[in-house]
Amino acid sequence: MSGIKIGLAQINTTVGDLSGNLNRLLSAAERAYDQGVDVLVTPELALTGYPAEDLYLRPDFLQRQAEAFEQLCSQLARFKGLHVVLGHARRIDKQLYNVASVIVDGRVTACYCKRELPDYGVFDERRYFASGKEPVVFEVKGVRLAINICEDAWYASGPRMAAEHGAQVLLVLNGSPYSTEKQSLRDEVISRHCKGMTVVYVNQIGGQDELVFDGGSFVLDPHGRTVLRLPVFKEALDVMKLDGQGLPQQSDPPIEWPEQLEQVYGALMLALRDYMAKTGFKSALLGLSGGLDSALVLAIAADALGSSNVRTVMMPSRYTADISQTDARTMAEGLGVQYDEINIAPLIDAYDAALGPAFAGLQPDVTEENIQARIRGNLLMALSNKFGSLVISTGNKSELATGYCTLYGDMCGGFSLLKDVPKTMAYDLAKWRNQRSPVIPERIITRPPSAELRPDQTDQDSLPPYDILDAIVYRFMERNESIDQIEEAGFDPSVVDRVVRLIRISEYKRRQGAIGPKITTRAFGRDWRYPVANGYRP
Repeated sequence: MSGIKIGLAQINTTVGDLSGNLNRLLSAAERAYDQGVDVLVTPELALTGYPAEDLYLRPDFLQRQAEAFEQLCSQLARFKGLHVVLGHARRIDKQLYNVASVIVDGRVTACYCKRELPDYGVFDERRYFASGKEPVVFEVKGVRLAINICEDAWYASGPRMAAEHGAQVLLVLNGSPYSTEKQSLRDEVISRHCKGMTVVYVNQIGGQDELVFDGGSFVLDPHGRTVLRLPVFKEALDVMKLDGQGLPQQSDPPIEWPEQLEQVYGALMLALRDYMAKTGFKSALLGLSGGLDSALVLAIAADALGSSNVRTVMMPSRYTADISQTDARTMAEGLGVQYDEINIAPLIDAYDAALGPAFAGLQPDVTEENIQARIRGNLLMALSNKFGSLVISTGNKSELATGYCTLYGDMCGGFSLLKDVPKTMAYDLAKWRNQRSPVIPERIITRPPSAELRPDQTDQDSLPPYDILDAIVYRFMERNESIDQIEEAGFDPSVVDRVVRLIRISEYKRRQGAIGPKITTRAFGRDWRYPVANGYRP
């Protein structure tokens, strides 16, 4: 029977690792060739890794990438007849383009330049690339295939132009980051824009600084129905058979994606594992408080890295409840991670003595609370320096939004794993993880959250209930709703005003905190760019 086989190479590249990425691409090509694949589709900018950001402004990097591209073409020549659609950067007439080259028998037979360059949210492609103009359609065994790159297919004009030039199959190369609403949006948009053609959508997977790429590559038939779906957060290579008209020949139903909490947990695991692997860290270190956030971070870290690569430190003070120490120790022992205790009470006394003359006549306040947090941060960083472990900070999105965190204290660390996880979601993730196996002591989940920096303290002494807080943060920060709109939705005006003020005045803290993975539709960091010195009052 006539037709072709198309391979989907859902691979995990590393930005700037040209030799490593080259080897991953060659490995995928070899496996595809062994399965009789005719066309192998790779992710967007797979050779450089995505997003390579200002590396694209370095002539030496671009020269090295060009040399790696020539080397890759030469080595692909041994896979006779295999068409590799490769994502990379290419300079044409003194301008740099985000391109997909069709390589067969070691030669480039076609080159498509990305048309739509996103310049919103986490994307800055207009900073680096020029926009392409022309469609590319090529033929393999009588089947006509066109190329789009990521954003091109989010506009109707890209797929329409391909169809107008006779394409039966649209190959879409992607570097599309994960968020909790992204997968359903991809399905809806690509299905709507690309009807009439078979769509082969290939997305990369992996953690890259603040971004997590979920993979989830898929194939749609010309009616927009999903006929093949690759797993999320895993490297994969799958093959789709098309007939002579470019129609999918698939009888098995596509796999179902995991439900949202499982996906978020998987995204956080992948983000941490890849950040450490790609930056050279072998072990992780975190302060364990007996509270929910540090317990959740510990569970994720142990699952992602293995218990032998995780170290915890409990640093009790005079305000630390006995049950906090008990629960922290119980969890650490249950997971088999290293557990240490360092009593910070003598250090607090030393600070009090040193600062006593300067503070004479003044009542204790948040200053003394912050000193405790900074002592803990100092100890964690000392252990990090001595043993070369990455400190994972444990603050969540709700705390970062409102500044309920201590600069140079609990914000210390190299990676902020829960940076984009609201407190309400953190509770849901902890419960979900315990359904798999009960690793987090139940009391940590059910007792009122507290920073334990003063007697009988709870978070709700300083913040609204988390369900209300998170709803306001979501509306103001992720949806850009005005104060009036939030109040019209039924929220107490005084609470709204207070939360929005806290978001505004806490920007200076967030700017100095560690990076962390984007999970929601909008994350603090590269997705949120607000001025620190800011006279606007919503």
